[in-house]
Parts: sequence; C-alpha cells; structure tokens
Amino acid sequence: MPNPMAKKPDPSRIPVPTWLLLGSLYTTQYLGLGFLVVALVAILRDEGAPLDQVGLVFLLGMVWPLKFLWAPLIDRVRFGRLGHYRVWLLLMQGALVAVLFAMGFFHPARQFEAVYALALLLALFSATQDIAVDGMACRLLSSEARGPANGLQIAGGLLGNMLGGGVVLMAYPTLGWQIALFILAGCTMISFVQLLLFREPVWEVAPTSEARLLRSIARFWKRPGGPYWLFVVALYCLGASLTYGVLVPFLVDRGWDMERIGLEVNILGSLLAIASALLTGSIIRRMDRGKALIGGAIVQFVAIAAIALPVVGFLGDVGLTVACCFYFLFYPPAATILATTMMDHTSFERPATDYTFQSSLNILFAIASMSAAAALADLKGYPTVLMVALSFAGFAIVLAFRYRPISLHDSKIGLLQKTEIKTHADSNSGLTR
Repeated sequence: MPNPMAKKPDPSRIPVPTWLLLGSLYTTQYLGLGFLVVALVAILRDEGAPLDQVGLVFLLGMVWPLKFLWAPLIDRVRFGRLGHYRVWLLLMQGALVAVLFAMGFFHPARQFEAVYALALLLALFSATQDIAVDGMACRLLSSEARGPANGLQIAGGLLGNMLGGGVVLMAYPTLGWQIALFILAGCTMISFVQLLLFREPVWEVAPTSEARLLRSIARFWKRPGGPYWLFVVALYCLGASLTYGVLVPFLVDRGWDMERIGLEVNILGSLLAIASALLTGSIIRRMDRGKALIGGAIVQFVAIAAIALPVVGFLGDVGLTVACCFYFLFYPPAATILATTMMDHTSFERPATDYTFQSSLNILFAIASMSAAAALADLKGYPTVLMVALSFAGFAIVLAFRYRPISLHDSKIGLLQKTEIKTHADSNSGLTR
C-alpha cells in the first residue's frame, strides 16, 4: 500500500548528470563549426584561395535558419524505449565525430571540394542535433528550470565557439590540421558517451502524422498573441546583432591588431558573455516572463550604448576596451530571456518543431542584420549603424512592455502536470543510469 506521507517526485528538479549532458550538447554542437568558420577561412586565404571560394565557408551558417524544414521529422520519428530524442542525439553526435575525424585526412586547400562537402554535412548534423536537444529540453524541463537551461544553452554556444574558434585555432600552428580535427572529434565524443548513460523518459504523446506537424507551424502563429510574438522573436535582439556585425571591423579600423582582437573579443569577451548568460538563467528562473523581457531589453540597450560612445568619439582606447566589456556582459541576458520564453511557446506534442521554427526565424533576422550592418557602415559609417541599432533596441523595450505572457492552459505546456504521469514517475532517479 502506498505511503500517503511519501514525498512525490519533483519534476522541476533535474539531476546534475542531466545538466552536464545539456551543457555538453550545447557546447559540442558549435565546436567544429566555430573552428572551421575561422580556421578554414584563414588557411584558404593564406594559401592564396580567391575570395569567392573563401566566401563559401560563411554560407555554412545558412543551414541553421533552414532547420525548421526538417524539425517535424525529429518530432515524428521515434525509437520506442530506446528514447525519442536520445536516439536522434546519439545518431547526430556520432555523425559529428565521424565527419570531424574524416575531415582530418584531407588537405583544406588542395582538396577543398571534399573538405567543403564534409563541412556542409557537419553544419547539417549540428543543426539537426540542435533540433533534437531543444525538443528534449522543452519536454524535460519545468518552467522554473528553463531559465538556467537557456543560460546554459547560450553559454554552451559561446564556449564552443571560444574553444573551437579560439583555443584550438591558437594552437593550430603547432598542432596542424589533422591533429586539430582529431582533438575536436575527441571533445565531441564526450557528449556521445554521456548520451549512452542517459535514459530518456518514455513520453506519453498522441501519435501525429507529418502533415499535421507541418500544419502546426501555421497554427502556431494563429494562437492568441501569436502574430505579436512573431515580431518579438524577429526584432527583440536585432539591435545587438547589428552592433556585433560592425564591432570587429570597427576595432580593426581603430588600429587593434588580430592578437588583441582575439584576446579581448574571442577570449575575454566570450568569458564575460558566458558568465552573464549563466547568471541571467539563474536570476529569471522564478521571474515573470514579461518582466524578464523588459529587463533584458533595457540591459541590451545599455550594451549597445556602451559601444556607441567610442564609435562617435566620446571615449579613447581604454574606454573602448571597457565598452567592449560592457557589451559582452549586457547583450547575453536578452538572448537568454528570449530563448527561455520561446520554450514557453512550445507545445508538449511538437516541441522540436515549435521551438525550431522560432529559433530559425530569430537566426535568420540575426544573420540578415549582421550582413546589413556591414553594408550600411560602408555607405554611411559606423555611427549611423549604432544609431539604427539603438533605435531597434529602444523598440525592443516597447515590444517587451506590451508583451503578455501566455497561460499554461492555452499553450498546452502544463509540464508540471504532464510530467507527473508515468513518464516522470521516477524523474529524480531514472534520468540517468
């Protein structure tokens, strides 16, 4: 007979190994791409490759905004008790390891076609891995746990870029191409081993066809407040993206050499941003999402204003260094809060599709704004770009004030109720073997 005094499992408490797994997955998905986007460009240019060939490397990033096209497949195809998203993650993580390992056997300049084909596969597999980990996180995490998880997501991406595009790249002259790729493959393998030890809950979800999943994308924006949320997702972080698009060119024009930019932007800036994202995730775990969005928009405005001051000539070289520190401290909160709120807008039945659709829209506008920033700076100068960025940041504050958090009933994400069914009957002890 069950003990009426027995304490019920708390689905909001996630075991430490599961947090470590999420952090590892969010980090390793960027390791290889972070290295390639920087290292492959430098190597090709050093070998005398034409700029149009070098430009192909940057097109790898366009795979990510398109990932919503196959996100319904990740929601639909399941693998029984082996795990739904867990099996997808095992497949994608193993594929990332294999591609990085195989790439080490080709010369990046002399065998560019083969390297680029593998790099394209790497981008595809990392995007698919991101779909699966986001889908699993949306189902697995309670509302309170989503703030720390998205702080971990933002921090993991920054850490992956810092390690792949910074640390490994700095050691590249000593390591060489093959050893560098083998190290990246080994680091990516860590997540694969963690997945082998992870047991995903057996989610009780009604079966849905691919057609219904695809139609759900259209229904997603027809929810109450959906069109307004569309503007928030697209425009909330646009000011920070515009600023980032001209930051490095501006530093070069101010006389900073590559070593200083690498140290203060790629290393110090990333460390500050990682700390900021993690702290934000911890702070917002019990905050009202609307108030959190307002706070994130305000500190984002401060981050852009900090960069604007030296751009218009109010600060000298030391002031510029301090301004960069302010920027990297104050832009991550907005991204972390937006990602957390995007999880709140997912359904329990189709979390990967719903989250990926929002994420893809956000990434598309970010990439477009960074490209537009460089073009606008060339035509009108850096001060004009920063004024436009500040205008969008101010508009984000207005959007945040007008946002009304969705109810759990309307969004079908009453996870605290849903996760108390047998899928989470052993949530505290059964998530890891």
